[in-house]
Amino acid sequence: MAQVTKITVEATVNAPVEKVWKAWNTPADIMQWNTADPSWHCPSSENDLRVGGSFKSRMEAKDGSFGFDFGGVYDEVELNKKITYTMGDGRQATTLFTEENGKTHIATTFDAETINDPEMQKNGWQSILNNFVKHVETH
Repeated sequence: MAQVTKITVEATVNAPVEKVWKAWNTPADIMQWNTADPSWHCPSSENDLRVGGSFKSRMEAKDGSFGFDFGGVYDEVELNKKITYTMGDGRQATTLFTEENGKTHIATTFDAETINDPEMQKNGWQSILNNFVKHVETH
């Protein structure tokens, strides 16, 4: 079996963990921040945040040229602290939320897929995380 490359992206949000957690998991919020690039949007999102529950977000180019569903099933949910899920292709991701002095540090570690360059994947996930930070800090 091939070695799985793990990639970590992280950021700090100037907001308490309760606000960060809510924005991370609420479909109306997810649709606002879940893009890696301004030429894309997230027209739909569903989230059943519980162990065994599933999530799905639709990612599309605004010009309609390309789109895909990103989803998975939750393996672990620890309120305001940790979310682990398995994506549709079997890869896993874990996001940790750590609050300190009213700010929340988010770190997501995910299994890289084998089609795209790991650096490209890291940049894409980091861009989405940066959008998330902007969304929380301006709403």
